[in-house]
Amino acid sequence: MRIDTDTISVARSTKGKLPSLPFVDMSVAILGKKFELSIVFISEEESQKLNNTHRQKNYPTNVLSFPLTETSGEIYICLKKVRSEAKDFDKTYMQFLLHIVIHGMLHVKGFDHGLAMDKLEEKYIKKFQ
Repeated sequence: MRIDTDTISVARSTKGKLPSLPFVDMSVAILGKKFELSIVFISEEESQKLNNTHRQKNYPTNVLSFPLTETSGEIYICLKKVRSEAKDFDKTYMQFLLHIVIHGMLHVKGFDHGLAMDKLEEKYIKKFQ
């Protein structure tokens, strides 16, 4: 299944339905109306391969974000990792997935981990939960 608009593409390369989140509204709020974003839900194996290739870390991760240009980027999310890590953050699966999508979008926008990013995450989590 895929969701495609002029500015966002959401796809799942593994079995199952796409999660139900307001992807378009989130992208517009965080990245702006003209930003072109692809979100792909991938397996642990794909996550580990991408993480190893791009970060030299040989393990799967919950999210990988790739800014491509000032107005485009890609986010890869491993739903299996999100599901298994949700309890570590005292969140439900969907709460943590929302957090991870927002986290990935902020990285695509150019933010690094830190206080500014944490504050923006809180703001957008409150807005979209």
